[in-house]
Amino acid sequence: MTTFLGVPAPRGVGHLRGEHSFPDAARGALADSQLRRNLGHATHTIRGKRASVVGELDDWEQLRLAGSALKAATMARLDEHLERLEREVTARGGTVHWARDANEANAIVTRLVQETGETEVVKVKSMATQEIGLNEALETAGIEAHETDLAELIVQLGGDLPSHILVPAIHRNRAEIREIFLREMPGVDPELTAEPRRLAMAARAHLRERFLRAKVAISGANFAVADTGTLLVVESEGNGRMCLTLPETLITVMGIEKVVPTWQDLEVFLQLLPRSSTGERMNPYTSAWTGVTPGDGPQTFHLVLLDNGRTAALADELGRSALHCIKCSACLNVCPVYERTGGHAYGSVYPGPIGAVLSPQLTGVEDNASLPYASTLCGACFDACPVRIDIPSLLVKLRARHVDEQRARTVPSAEAIAMAAASWVMSSPARFAAAEKVSRAGRLLGRRTGGIAALPPPLSAWTASRDAPRPPAETFREWWARERGGAS
Repeated sequence: MTTFLGVPAPRGVGHLRGEHSFPDAARGALADSQLRRNLGHATHTIRGKRASVVGELDDWEQLRLAGSALKAATMARLDEHLERLEREVTARGGTVHWARDANEANAIVTRLVQETGETEVVKVKSMATQEIGLNEALETAGIEAHETDLAELIVQLGGDLPSHILVPAIHRNRAEIREIFLREMPGVDPELTAEPRRLAMAARAHLRERFLRAKVAISGANFAVADTGTLLVVESEGNGRMCLTLPETLITVMGIEKVVPTWQDLEVFLQLLPRSSTGERMNPYTSAWTGVTPGDGPQTFHLVLLDNGRTAALADELGRSALHCIKCSACLNVCPVYERTGGHAYGSVYPGPIGAVLSPQLTGVEDNASLPYASTLCGACFDACPVRIDIPSLLVKLRARHVDEQRARTVPSAEAIAMAAASWVMSSPARFAAAEKVSRAGRLLGRRTGGIAALPPPLSAWTASRDAPRPPAETFREWWARERGGAS
């Protein structure tokens, strides 16, 4: 444990690091009208369901406060809870492995699969394994990973990437899914229609054979109870339960922040999570397992506890609250930016408002410099968050940190120069009055529309994504002098 908590861990690698800036990626997404329709319909539906089931509870705000307090208390003693979890898992026949980063986690899981002699595995939907790029690591080692969550299966067959924490294929509609199944799913009925029931039946038939032959399964975990060493996965389809019960070996990869101290604590989160995520009163399938039970379920169990930047975030007073996230995706479903751009634009496994704060925490602000700006700061994400993470405040602080880091550079950016010039002008009433008079020349532009759509560099960086208002014919000072006779 001394090599983990209390000592800064290596920064995470894997799929967290963005390959492009959010503005560039968002521009392409905004041009895709079909994508916007898919996202708008899906998020509107989920928001409506969530509002209905949340409205049934008179104590919803008290539950949110309890969830927030429990997370804060758990993070304050995380080392103790993780050590307790390790003892209890080991005492019940499981083996615990500690992974400092994605490379270590991938190496551990690959070795464990290779030791079984198998060359394929089935997987429960897992954000942690996406974060570290486990599928790609296994493929490099000659091991084929089959996703069994329906949405993850759609993404995998389509050679795509997830775009939502809860519904990875939210950017696809039924017609697109049908085409993917017809093109990529062996033995599918060529008369397959886009009816949801028919698509689900085709996926079930495709997966059933893999469930029955798989000897190794890999899962994530929604929660781990330290007191008993119990792991839990919640889902809506039942495919996860097939992975957790049929194979001979089960390997679980879990972020260290997922632990809760007791079953009583879990009671709060099992009320918050389903309502916030799928708009259900409870999850259709809640699977819990504790170590190994002779003759029942997997006979070999490994738990890989993943740091991958979490210790560094925990040590940061600013970023610590981002680790409270229970991955419900409620903030994505209410975010006006996410609804129009989708998850791919974020360049991260964790999209939306929580991704805009979590990814910079795990891999560094400069590696995700544009993400804290991918928000209107409207506050809807805080209102929706079941554990009351103040995402807007975190975004503002991350923006400030990015600005401070930019100032440390020897050559200031064009934005920094512009802001410094504006500060100099506005700090003097005389200079500000002179600038107002000079700005009147801008009235030569935008005479037809009332807005200036294009300016020369470096001001073009502003007008590339928004119009600049046309300067007024009369300044406020001039209006005041005319109306009040110059009186102050």
